[in-house]
Amino acid sequence: VPEQPTLGNTDYAFEMAISNIRYGEGVTKEIGMDLQNLGARRVCLMTDKNLSQLPPVNAVLNSLAKHGINFQMYDNVRVEPTDQSFLDAITFAKNGEFDAYVAVGGGSVIDSCKAANLYASSPTSDFLDYVNAPIGKGKPVTVPLKPLIAVPTTAGTGSETTGVAIFDFKELKVKTGIASRAIKPTLGIIDPLHTLSMPERIVANSGFDVLCHALESYTALPYNMRSPCPSNPINRPAYQGSNPISDVWALHALRIVAKYLKRAIRNPEDREARANMHLASAFAGIGFGNAGVHLCHGMSYPISGLVKTYKPKDYNVDHSLVPHGLSVVLTSPAVFAFTAQIYPERHLEAAEILGADIRTARIKDAGFILADTLRKFLFDLNVDDGLAAIGYSKADIPALVKGTLPQERVTKLSPRPQTEEDLSALFEASMKLY
Repeated sequence: VPEQPTLGNTDYAFEMAISNIRYGEGVTKEIGMDLQNLGARRVCLMTDKNLSQLPPVNAVLNSLAKHGINFQMYDNVRVEPTDQSFLDAITFAKNGEFDAYVAVGGGSVIDSCKAANLYASSPTSDFLDYVNAPIGKGKPVTVPLKPLIAVPTTAGTGSETTGVAIFDFKELKVKTGIASRAIKPTLGIIDPLHTLSMPERIVANSGFDVLCHALESYTALPYNMRSPCPSNPINRPAYQGSNPISDVWALHALRIVAKYLKRAIRNPEDREARANMHLASAFAGIGFGNAGVHLCHGMSYPISGLVKTYKPKDYNVDHSLVPHGLSVVLTSPAVFAFTAQIYPERHLEAAEILGADIRTARIKDAGFILADTLRKFLFDLNVDDGLAAIGYSKADIPALVKGTLPQERVTKLSPRPQTEEDLSALFEASMKLY
């Protein structure tokens, strides 16, 4: 670990927290036995309307039936959840008095289930008690939660490994979330068969989330430069800054993305590519779940929250939606050109993994090289040409900046501090990519 100058009151330690992970084709059939082993009597099964008709949920239902598990299903999870959709799931969980939870779906489902488990386990808490500051109170979670088994069906969020649950706070038109090691799933069941039912654009947008998780956690502010140092370990944030263990996972995930993402998108029958992306999602989740993400994610939340009319291909939804992975990746060329002033060697290493020839590269050009590599990657995959292509214009930049400012939990992990003017320039630079 490079020696960093110690600034007053910076942290001196990091903590590694991950869910148990089980991987294998067809491993979903074991979930009924897991619930038996836990002694579960009343199980909450959470999913969304689209998935409730698809093979992953069927596989779970068959296992629950085979092992005589008593459960109730909640299939009303919203894709890209809101505070209201979280509250609906929480009400269901409180009324059901469940002693275990199963989430089958992408990040939206798993995050909703984490929130339901948390507030049903802490029934007297106000909703904003655990929501990240400055929007909520960001209180530490001290109540014991029930076991939660997560079965991810997308290769993107890595939510099966992390203690983070993200939602749209409608009143402020901004995304925020709950971040605590206490809400991470007990077990993530990674069954690559589930990725075979993903349409092309969902594979792409999920993969972009993995890409940015890996890039952002690897280039984040180092843990021993993050301040303040917590007075009690319970206050050490889930997102702690880059650290030697997260680095290993982030780089490994990046190599898998470089090798397999294009194949997974272009050929739905390529089981090797889809299985590897499913694993890469968990690897990147372990990395960013402890190191954190920074500007691409901080800026993505208002991009999703302020969406006007955009409806993406392959998403069966009745509301306008910018898929999370798309909202994150559209700013990535501008962001990494900006952050590369700090730790340029890490930015250059990332560019090389993604295919750039860096033999004659100058270290001071690291940001431009990584930005160009990302642009080429996105162009090859038919990604919308910047924020303008999904309905934004320069007139929206003040609102986008305003929506980024409350995301201090992640923006403070950018290796390079940013002003409002910097954020405006980054949004402007992201209006058009090619």
